[in-house]
Amino acid sequence: MKTSTCHPPAPDPTRPPAALIALLLLTILIQPAPATPGPPQEWNVRDYGARGDGRTLDTRAIQQALDACAAAGGGLVRVPPGDYLCQPLTLHSHITLLLEAGATLRATRERRDFMKEPGDWLQAKSSSDFLPLISGQNLTNITITGQGTVDGSGDVWWPAAEEARRRQPGYTLPRPRLIVLTRCRNVLLSGITLQNAPTFHFVPVECENVRIENVKVLAPEQAANTDGIDPSLSRHVVITNCLMDVGDDNIAIKSGRRLPDRPFGSEDITVVHCRFFRGHGLSIGSETVGGVRRLLVRGCSFQNTENGIRIKSHRGRGGPVEDLVYEDIRMTNVERAITFTAYYPRIPTEDTAQPVTPETPKYRNILLRNLTASCYENAGLIIGLPEAPIENVQLENLHITATRTGLELRHVRNINLQNVTIRPNRGNPIIVRDATGTGLP
Repeated sequence: MKTSTCHPPAPDPTRPPAALIALLLLTILIQPAPATPGPPQEWNVRDYGARGDGRTLDTRAIQQALDACAAAGGGLVRVPPGDYLCQPLTLHSHITLLLEAGATLRATRERRDFMKEPGDWLQAKSSSDFLPLISGQNLTNITITGQGTVDGSGDVWWPAAEEARRRQPGYTLPRPRLIVLTRCRNVLLSGITLQNAPTFHFVPVECENVRIENVKVLAPEQAANTDGIDPSLSRHVVITNCLMDVGDDNIAIKSGRRLPDRPFGSEDITVVHCRFFRGHGLSIGSETVGGVRRLLVRGCSFQNTENGIRIKSHRGRGGPVEDLVYEDIRMTNVERAITFTAYYPRIPTEDTAQPVTPETPKYRNILLRNLTASCYENAGLIIGLPEAPIENVQLENLHITATRTGLELRHVRNINLQNVTIRPNRGNPIIVRDATGTGLP
């Protein structure tokens, strides 16, 4: 077994101190929780005929309660204990949807209920051909809270998706999401459990001021594409004290297109004190065309996940990703701790530089410190493109053990290693292929 412990000279004084970077990010990123919206009026779905017996279709009763609440200017819609079978539901502004302990909003098992147009669901072109179980657009002050559950009945959809993936590796069969909010402001998810989504569980799209706290997201490990939380083109997002155990990315920050009113589609995102059990880790990408900046990840734990922290994109789907801080992280039995790559899904052994375009992945200004990890494969990799190397990476106080190989650095500029210890079972602890900086072996 080989060990590398790096103690380089002092960092470049022209670069901002790491502590200052973290302090500035904390000041910018951590947003206060949205206030509970609406006047103290209450609508109980039972009063509108909802039965919650797991057999009767309760869509109309629940939607009527939501509509009546909105017509009165907002308030609280209460869902008492029960199993409420539902087709798609639509939220309104200034509403708190309270799911009491023992209450489950459960998607019907009829696939046609979630198709925008009648037809063969297996011929759908994308997820946009389906309706989520819960959705809302252009809303303000939305809260979904309580100790209840939203269940997507995903087992109706997963077998066909897995069969399609076996026929065509990497293919994602289109299916509905569980909760999608689009262009909404002041959103709070608190205390609830999201589970068994056909695909992604919670997707805020072009949203601002989103707080997700004490939420559980659960799906079987083999359930394809069941991402936990996927902020897309959203900003001022705080995810705190959440537990995620899913079949794909636990969190995936996406930015799939450029927005005309700002240079970075996804920005000011904080993930603190979250726990990840199984799944593909905490990711940025693979869609980064619109840009991602100012991410803070702190005090999180990973156990049995495929990846720990990851940035994934590729030529033609990339964009700028910068100003990232990861700190105080513990990983146990993960496949690899660090995966920062501008090649996705496969990394070539060799490559030549290509012309730089607006869709070229460009990663820079990344701080990773105070990380302890045990990996059942490799310590990790940081691999940029020959035409767009990953720039300005600071690694401090890293202690990683790996069953196989160490940390690979390829096409990286200005990387600084301080107190970095990598212990692989074979090969060099740090594999350098076209990387420059301080503290390198």
